[in-house]
Amino acid sequence: MKRKYTIIIEKDEEGWLVSEVVELPGCHTQAKEIGELLQRTKEAIQAYLEEEKPEISEEFIGVQQIEV
Repeated sequence: MKRKYTIIIEKDEEGWLVSEVVELPGCHTQAKEIGELLQRTKEAIQAYLEEEKPEISEEFIGVQQIEV
């Protein structure tokens, strides 16, 4: 059964795109282009889920931006 995961994508100081999978603590990867990043993220998720007892968080609420 397929499951959807929430990812956060940021750009680091050196221009790399970095993704973090919200529901899977410690599951992250990086790439220079968005297509490659999404593929690597899928691979990282698959590797994470192959662990004997993966830790999966169900408590993600959301992401918001505020202006100050």
